[in-house]
Amino acid sequence: SGSGGATGATVVLVHGVFADASGWNAVTARLLKAGHQVVAPANPLRDPAGDSAYVSSVVATLPGPVILVGHSYGGVVVTNAARGHDHVKALVYVAAFAPDEGESALQLAGRFPGSELEGALMTRPLPGGTDADGYIDPSRFHDVFAQDLPPATTAVMAVSQRPGSLGGLSGPSGVPAWRSLPSWYVVAGADRVLPPAVQRFMAGRAGSRTVEAKGASHVVMMSRPDLVVRQIEAAYRATR
Repeated sequence: SGSGGATGATVVLVHGVFADASGWNAVTARLLKAGHQVVAPANPLRDPAGDSAYVSSVVATLPGPVILVGHSYGGVVVTNAARGHDHVKALVYVAAFAPDEGESALQLAGRFPGSELEGALMTRPLPGGTDADGYIDPSRFHDVFAQDLPPATTAVMAVSQRPGSLGGLSGPSGVPAWRSLPSWYVVAGADRVLPPAVQRFMAGRAGSRTVEAKGASHVVMMSRPDLVVRQIEAAYRATR
């Protein structure tokens, strides 16, 4: 049921660390029902340059216009993946990192107090011994990552979380696409991973049109999908 590449936008939903593309399911279902084309690629979660190059390669195959949407570390990826694509018309950040050049996700998360991520991080060494994968300790997953979802749901998410390499989480971002593209932002008002103060700071710096989901956890796209869809549709309308 899409409206076709010629008349509708393609919405690209990029997930972050400790999650996968299924985190977008509620948003995806609503966008598809509204007739949008949607692609939710697998973010490799290895390093900002490589992850962005991968998503950029996906974007290159899509008809325009394209709206790039990032959650959490996915914001780092869309900030870089949008570069060099004239058919990318807007960025939407959903409780997401919107880094400037040289900034990393871990650095930004600690810019203002309030993140509980560091204390909940669990690592597993990667082959070769030079890097490690970061997970959220399953016993802390509900309270830190997704406190507004049912514990039965977060228990399954904690088991199947996709880790991010520590090298990737601390890797520097490139020239930000938000300097040249209009952006929208959903601030998660009770985020314990990426403090709301940091989200507001990044949204303000990028000139993003911002809405705040009061009381929402880091996974605002799962707990408040309607609000997130409204921001994506606002970006879509503005770029038509």
